[in-house]
Amino acid sequence: MYGTPHTVSDVMTRTVVAVTDGAPFKEIVRAMRSWQVSALPVLDDAHRVVGVVSEADLLPKEEFRDEDPDAHTRLRRSPDLAKAAARTAGELMTAPAVTARTGDTLAQAARAMARGGVKRLPVVDESGVLQGVVSRSDLLSVFLRSDEDIAREVRREVVATLFPGQVERVRVRVREGVVRLTGRVRDTTLVPVAARLTRAVEGVVDVDCALLGPPRRVDLDPDLPDAPHAPGERPARPA
Repeated sequence: MYGTPHTVSDVMTRTVVAVTDGAPFKEIVRAMRSWQVSALPVLDDAHRVVGVVSEADLLPKEEFRDEDPDAHTRLRRSPDLAKAAARTAGELMTAPAVTARTGDTLAQAARAMARGGVKRLPVVDESGVLQGVVSRSDLLSVFLRSDEDIAREVRREVVATLFPGQVERVRVRVREGVVRLTGRVRDTTLVPVAARLTRAVEGVVDVDCALLGPPRRVDLDPDLPDAPHAPGERPARPA
């Protein structure tokens, strides 16, 4: 998109709790309860994120605590049974972890969450070292941007760029994040581009693009001359 998009480092939470891969089961539970989170990044000795342990990884311990599973269950639920027998974060965690980089755009982080089916992502630097965590609510914070701020960016980064010299002809109105573009422009092939770039502006909920081309003009060419006539023949009089 045009302008300067927010990155994950702009919205992430920098104070984040994590556990080492050797952390015992009860320490994980205590950390989740104390910090009121449902998942924790798991780090190696160099503070690199190697996995994530969640409440879902811990629950098999309780589910199979007093049950002797039959052969069918052992075959069908073998991953859960392995977690039920696990004692440390390294044995419990889901790996590799789905992560975001500090320089990722919010759209990239949102796609990573959707693909991974997760609600939050550990944020790492180029070396994989933990820098913070970004959640769904963090990504949605861009929609708190004011309508006035959105309108200014659309005028500056979209309208002025695509339609130089025609800025006064294009009206930009924003209400509750919905942008409406109206007016006339010389090159209508740029109208879909304007709609797409406007939609890419952070905080935009939707775009109503009603830009039109220049008005049609009536043919003002002068009348054609009379047709030539034979010598001695008078021109026909108009009816």
